[in-house]
Amino acid sequence: MSDAETHPGLIHLALPEQTIAYRENGPAGDGPPLLLLHGGAVDSRMWGPQLEAFPGRRVIAPDARGHGGSSDAEAPYRLVDDVIVLMDALQIDVAVPIGISMGGGTAVDLALEFPERTAAVVCSGTGTSQPQFSDPWALQAFADWRAAEQGTDAEAWIEVFQRFTAGPHRTRAQVDPAVWELVETMARDTLAQHLRLGPDGLPLPPVPPTPVTETWERLGEITVPVLAISGALDGDDHRAMGERLARSVGGPSRHVEIPGAAHYPNLEAPEAFNDAVRELLGAL
Repeated sequence: MSDAETHPGLIHLALPEQTIAYRENGPAGDGPPLLLLHGGAVDSRMWGPQLEAFPGRRVIAPDARGHGGSSDAEAPYRLVDDVIVLMDALQIDVAVPIGISMGGGTAVDLALEFPERTAAVVCSGTGTSQPQFSDPWALQAFADWRAAEQGTDAEAWIEVFQRFTAGPHRTRAQVDPAVWELVETMARDTLAQHLRLGPDGLPLPPVPPTPVTETWERLGEITVPVLAISGALDGDDHRAMGERLARSVGGPSRHVEIPGAAHYPNLEAPEAFNDAVRELLGAL
């Protein structure tokens, strides 16, 4: 299946060192554009309920490197630098990054590394790009995930990944089937399109992004408004990191917990998620 068939609606920006695929909706508008940054192993399709939810506002949802229609990494890189490259290419001076999980960490990184390019931050499902875990449920999930990777067991890898979709307090049967199927489809497409095999037939590890360091220690440097969103059914560590982010930044902040949602509140409770974002934008 072609990229156009798997990822309809994508715009491909061919740059000297990479190709960035993204979705876009809305006019330039008066306020800063919104940058929707997806979680790891999924792609910009996760932002379907948000792309048209902010009339009059330019909304852009890129695929991170190694995800969706964007190219794979061939050399060291930082996710936050890729966001700046996209902003420069689209002539965006200042934006509001809105991210979930991996994308939430990148949104916070943008405010830390490029404060002059950031009008506000929305972070969900994490606190910074250096998540910290101590809850036994999360530690077991990550251990099982590493075992699945080392054993090259794709089905086991997806099973563990989907534990975060349900969270520790629900079964699969209690999750909206449409949400479950979308997340699984995106994860399977990531494996199919971006997992490369070596001469021995074993998967080659992707080039990992270079981390931004001392993110928790530097949160006081962030003076723009910050909205931290947690799904009430997400893991204890994920919710705690959102609370910690909100109380640690140097500017106005708010932590919102959305009932009935786990790691993807934008998909499970889009009205509540969008309303929280609208309130933040209205205060800018």
